[in-house]
Amino acid sequence: MIYNSISFIILFPLIFLLYYVIPARHNKVRNIYLLCVSYLLYIQWEPVYAIILMGVTLITFYSALIIPKSKHPKQILTFGVILTLFPLLFFKYFNFINEIIRNALSVIGLNFHLQGMNWAIPIGISFYTFQALGYLWDVYYKRQEAESDLLIYALFISFFPSILSGPINKASLVIPQLKKLRTFFDYSKAVEGLKIILWGMFMKVVVADRLALYVDTVLPNYENYTGLSCLTASILYTIQIYADFAGYSLMAIGVGKTLGFELTENFCRPYFATSITDFWHRWHISLSTWLKDYIYIPMGGSRCSKARNYWNIFVTFAVSGIWHGANWTFIVWGCIHGVCQILEKMFGFHKCNTGFFGKSARIIVTFMLVNFAWLFFRMPTLTDACNVIGRIIDPAQPMSVYIDLIPNLPFSIIGILFLLLKDMRDEFFPGRLKLMDSTLLIVRWGTYLLLMIMILSMGVLSSDQFIYANF
Repeated sequence: MIYNSISFIILFPLIFLLYYVIPARHNKVRNIYLLCVSYLLYIQWEPVYAIILMGVTLITFYSALIIPKSKHPKQILTFGVILTLFPLLFFKYFNFINEIIRNALSVIGLNFHLQGMNWAIPIGISFYTFQALGYLWDVYYKRQEAESDLLIYALFISFFPSILSGPINKASLVIPQLKKLRTFFDYSKAVEGLKIILWGMFMKVVVADRLALYVDTVLPNYENYTGLSCLTASILYTIQIYADFAGYSLMAIGVGKTLGFELTENFCRPYFATSITDFWHRWHISLSTWLKDYIYIPMGGSRCSKARNYWNIFVTFAVSGIWHGANWTFIVWGCIHGVCQILEKMFGFHKCNTGFFGKSARIIVTFMLVNFAWLFFRMPTLTDACNVIGRIIDPAQPMSVYIDLIPNLPFSIIGILFLLLKDMRDEFFPGRLKLMDSTLLIVRWGTYLLLMIMILSMGVLSSDQFIYANF
């Protein structure tokens, strides 16, 4: 379900009311209801892909049950991992792998041709596959008991607030909540959830979708625009992808809260990071935690030689790039982040205490590096990314910018300023200037109404897909 759509505005209150109509003592009935809702919402995209979701669920559920009882748990784990990964590899990476093999064989004069696939990628497959794999590995490493209730586990994998674009939740966080006898209605948690949804909606439709009007005009047609316009578009994309993905994550967390669930926090003001290492402690936290727990640490983490540690970092972020998409641009994007972290670790930059001005400079430098890497993430090919960078740094380019391409430019500026001020307050003055949490009724409700008015009057209400739903 797309949270910035009319269907969400109509359906969610109904889902919410029917959920709380079920008596709190009937926890199993509530879980059955949530599972049905999750699958019904999922099959609206493409019904046949629900079979893949169900298949991944059953494979990891029964593999996890067998692992503790088996004399050969590693073989069961390996078999389960391969079967779980197969749909992801087939739907998302088949064409990419096919192209690599064809190009490699053509170098030595062999003609290889295998028809590419034209099927759409099942929505959310990267997220629920990683969530299921994390559970399977946790059972193998005895960090999590194998769940014996298929209903509970199926709901954990398919839970509708997070299946589209995460967060990637751990079983140890969500499964105990699904088993716990929940209260009839938690007013404070529901109010907190609605506030989070409201701010997430603001980030998506007022900031991200409005900036997309400029970004999606300039970057796909960069050859028609000046270097300064391309630079502006790249900076706006950096803001757009944050507002888009963080906005979705907040809405997912908010929806979970209104139903009484706590989901994994996914963002912590990433553009105030003082290093690339710090950036990954703040950006897509559930993915970076997954990569650390299931890729980086099993490879040896930092408990090895420096050279091996650097290699572990590089591989981890190459995997991060590959996870995002079947394209060399994503791999290069991941490798850029990996190389930056290796250099920071080599020279100790990530631990420097440089005072206020030094910290400010490091925030700016980190933002510039992140912005540079996002160009590879955004452009369809490496050639396009390099060409855009070439136009940006070309001194012969005219010093003009087509900022008027953004309809109602003041709206975009206001949206960015609101986002910046909110993040600055949370980062530097966390206990002050509480508007949505103010004890004064007029301040609190005034803030709610202002955000709702801005969403309705300034937002791009076109039900655009979230960027990370494509991954």
